[in-house]
Amino acid sequence: MSNAEHNPPDLIAIEHDDYHASHVGRTADGRQFFATTPFIPAGPGHAGREFVAVYLFDPHGGFLEARIDDVGPREGFDQRAAQRVFERRIADLGPIQFGRIEVRPFEVKRFDTIFGLIARPPQEDDEGGWWVEAQPGNFMAFHHPWDSGEYDT
Repeated sequence: MSNAEHNPPDLIAIEHDDYHASHVGRTADGRQFFATTPFIPAGPGHAGREFVAVYLFDPHGGFLEARIDDVGPREGFDQRAAQRVFERRIADLGPIQFGRIEVRPFEVKRFDTIFGLIARPPQEDDEGGWWVEAQPGNFMAFHHPWDSGEYDT
């Protein structure tokens, strides 16, 4: 394992795509953004939750702000209402350009839940190195090489 895999990343790249990274890019003033829909999975005794999140970063990838909306429990989820919230959050950014971003891992707590791109060290029995996970929901997982822009789902 290389030194880069033994340490958490300074920056991770997210390549714009048509899936989980469909809303990444830059605002007119040069800030980077990542708009997404994290979730808490449903499980025994709880319905789970759906969220809309827009994370903002400075031009060098430093975390600036998280704009997060709780759009309801997963059961009986109103997809249209959530889409309106998502579209409003995108419109709030003003003129944007979709494309690759490079940002630092971060975490924030909202609604008693940890959100962010969270760096996770390797497990004792795992030789795979560090991961950065989009949480909650762990719906995107990034690994070395950090500049690839690729993620696992």
